[in-house]
Amino acid sequence: MLDQKLIREHPKSVEESLSLRGKAFNISNINELTIKKKEIDIEISSLQSESKKLSKLIGQEINKCQNNDSQEIKNLKKKGNEYRSKISEFEEKQRILDEQIKNEISNLPNFPSKDAPIGKNESNNIQIKTWGDPLIAEGLKSHWEIGENLNLFDSIKSTKISKSRFITLIGDGARLERALINFMLDIHTKNGYFELMLPALVNSESLKGSGQLPKFSNESFKCSNDDLWLSPTAEVPLTAFHKNEIIDPQQLPIKYVAYSPCFRREAGTYGRDTKGLIRLHQFNKVELYWFCDPSKSQEAHKKITSDAESILKKLNLPYRLVDICTGDLGFSSSRTFDLEVWLPSSKCYREISSCSNCLDFQSRRSSIRSKINNKNTYLHTLNGSGLAIGRTMAAILENGQQKDGSVKIPDALVPYFGSDSLKTA
Repeated sequence: MLDQKLIREHPKSVEESLSLRGKAFNISNINELTIKKKEIDIEISSLQSESKKLSKLIGQEINKCQNNDSQEIKNLKKKGNEYRSKISEFEEKQRILDEQIKNEISNLPNFPSKDAPIGKNESNNIQIKTWGDPLIAEGLKSHWEIGENLNLFDSIKSTKISKSRFITLIGDGARLERALINFMLDIHTKNGYFELMLPALVNSESLKGSGQLPKFSNESFKCSNDDLWLSPTAEVPLTAFHKNEIIDPQQLPIKYVAYSPCFRREAGTYGRDTKGLIRLHQFNKVELYWFCDPSKSQEAHKKITSDAESILKKLNLPYRLVDICTGDLGFSSSRTFDLEVWLPSSKCYREISSCSNCLDFQSRRSSIRSKINNKNTYLHTLNGSGLAIGRTMAAILENGQQKDGSVKIPDALVPYFGSDSLKTA
């Protein structure tokens, strides 16, 4: 959430910064509301000050006068009641304005970083580097063809259980998924991350805090009888884990890793990636998340990206690192580095992790602070997939495919999977 004071005092600057996302933003209405709110705050403060003075005067008069029911004291008390009544009226106006402002601001995205490439869409993203040797050859199979040949998953029967875009992992497919989860969690915990196992159902406030609500309500699955939603990413409960807290600065940075099932409607993507493991309504992910001192978040962003990269390197999966342009940034992100893994069947790189620095955008929405330099300061939050499990499996199947139809398991994963290859029975 953006700072009310900034919107009130520098509305044009706010609009200019937001416009870097490739569309115009008019915040004049929010600006007017914040000005009214400030005026009411001043009025309440003035009335409270006068009320305190009057209360002190009444106390002095009572001490001087033998008759507590004197007309003068009655007049003073009447005036005190009038002050309290006015304060109550203004506080109600303040409450209504607070709610209006919060609702309006919650629909505004984060400011793009000045270091992010300027651009309108993904075509303006900038490749920073590549790693590994992409497999390029004729006659390569897609991961879903490989999965079906090796009997690793079944999407047809899954429609009987739920609907399309769900998948059931079978035998070695389920074992490979489990091996990847354990492998990633072990690597990240050895690298200083603290593991959490979080609820898969989250309330509306948690979704608002991380930035999924109110703007993206159509992207998530909601329980009809409760204020609960299926979590679209562990980023949501990880943000909410410290909601309304003041964290000891000695604990910073706090680095969490969490495996979680994720649920998304994938609204607006029908017809794309309908086969295989790329775009499902339910998928597993290992998430990395930082709370850190604002002065250190740029360095933290490089580190969280490097930690996600380390998984791809250990699995020997070719990838590229991409700097996301201002028009392609996620709602809560100020700057994002995408890791895109090579998928030989489509001869292209596909996103497998987005590592984002959200600055104080999420912590302001969730009221997460720390006393830094003797001042309560909103922390910076960072998140990144470390990695998306299904997409990692797809990359292993395609990059490890052999001419005899088997798949070579990456050496680092063999102790977790229990075999160096996947073969037909």
